[in-house]
Amino acid sequence: MTEVPGDVRWLSETEMTAWRSYIVSTMRLRQRLHRELVEEHDVSLVDYEVLVCLSMSPEHRLRMTELAAMLGSTKSRLSHQVGRMEEAGYVRRGRDPEDRRGVAAELTRNGLALLETAAPTHVAGVRAHLIDLMSTAEQVTMGTVFSRVLAHLEDIED
Repeated sequence: MTEVPGDVRWLSETEMTAWRSYIVSTMRLRQRLHRELVEEHDVSLVDYEVLVCLSMSPEHRLRMTELAAMLGSTKSRLSHQVGRMEEAGYVRRGRDPEDRRGVAAELTRNGLALLETAAPTHVAGVRAHLIDLMSTAEQVTMGTVFSRVLAHLEDIED
């Protein structure tokens, strides 16, 4: 059992509002974006994110370990997810041509076609439910803050 130090810096009301607003809105935003993709294209948000990561990589291929890191997923969870996507014909797995010991996931033509048809729905949702609700200055601030958080988390994971 983890011990809680006696000198905990509890969150102030302002800090708690920021934290809770972030947690709840992020969860609800992801649920909304997921629902829109499923209703319009029968693809989940997590599957869409796999397609996006693969589409941005050279030759539309990534090692499974690298893909898992990009998605903040475990190798096991990603393996099951990619397996379902492979059955649907959106990705294929095979030996990494640069390191035969590794396994890579590759975007198929069907996966790319799905991504191209689903992307406008996703971008419209991101705009409507997040981006267009902020000023340009707020977008810059959000990008700065979460880039800093990401860099911090990457540093402590090494």
